[in-house]
Amino acid sequence: MSAINFDKLFDQFSSIKAGVIGDVMLDTYWWGHVDRISPEAPVPVVALDKKEYRIGGAGNVALNLASLGAKVSVLSMIGDDEDGALLKQMFESNTIRTNFLLHSNKRITTNKTRIICRNQQMMRLDAEITTDLTEGEERQLLERVDQYLQNEKPQVIIFEDYNKGVLTERVIKEVIALCKGYGVLTAVDPKRKNFFSYDGVDIFKPNLKEVKDGLNLLTDDISLSILEDIHGQLQNKLKHSISFITLSEKGVFYQQSGSSRIIPSHLRSISDVSGAGDTVIAVASLLYAATKDLDLMAEVANIAGGIVCEEVGTVAIRKEILLRECKLLL
Repeated sequence: MSAINFDKLFDQFSSIKAGVIGDVMLDTYWWGHVDRISPEAPVPVVALDKKEYRIGGAGNVALNLASLGAKVSVLSMIGDDEDGALLKQMFESNTIRTNFLLHSNKRITTNKTRIICRNQQMMRLDAEITTDLTEGEERQLLERVDQYLQNEKPQVIIFEDYNKGVLTERVIKEVIALCKGYGVLTAVDPKRKNFFSYDGVDIFKPNLKEVKDGLNLLTDDISLSILEDIHGQLQNKLKHSISFITLSEKGVFYQQSGSSRIIPSHLRSISDVSGAGDTVIAVASLLYAATKDLDLMAEVANIAGGIVCEEVGTVAIRKEILLRECKLLL
């Protein structure tokens, strides 16, 4: 690991084209303070200090990729509404291409509003439609993905599933098939609903809880041998190439064929784990697309996930900070 020229490696990121497909959303933060309890009900009165908008969901994966210098396009469907217009504008201001982003007058743009006082989340309000895309909408999205693959010739497509209806079983299977046809890497951060729909994906990146739920496992042990068995069970169902499982404060695990390892997490002051999974899948996919080095992929993604947990709310990894930490820790 000490022989790696990280400056040169990070410069390579600008040559990588990556597509992100899944549930994009707007994250709204209301920051305030509490001085009293409401006379109307036994609830705190939040005096609003500021309002902030951030890119969330699958969009945060795209933002992490763009922050590291990759050429990123977002493939999704949003509402034809004010939140959608704002989200599109935020994508474009962060150099995320929206040429393949669809608008629907039958769906609304997902908006998660968090009310935060003293760096603690007090409440979250969700505005969303979580029904699956219609057959016509699926067809539109698949046409856009095919156009993207033909025109842009990306190295990787990342599926980011938040169970909001964009990643239907049909979309998942047909996009993976298209990517295989074009020789494009695929990576996924799955959710429970379509957990076993990602047949033949290259990188399967759940967290440990999602794996245990998906396989109905009751064990709390996360030894290497048990994780290797989990990889075997997943591979029997998915026929994928790489298992990359995040283990919360205990680090990450990866396995490809007979090569496996647990990489411990680095000591951090954790403020908020929101969006850490987005950062991990973005960094892992980018590193693997650039190097095909599985161990390096896992090491750098592990560091990146820890870094973003030190800040409140959903934030993207900053290239200069990740570069510095890689030089320091690896």
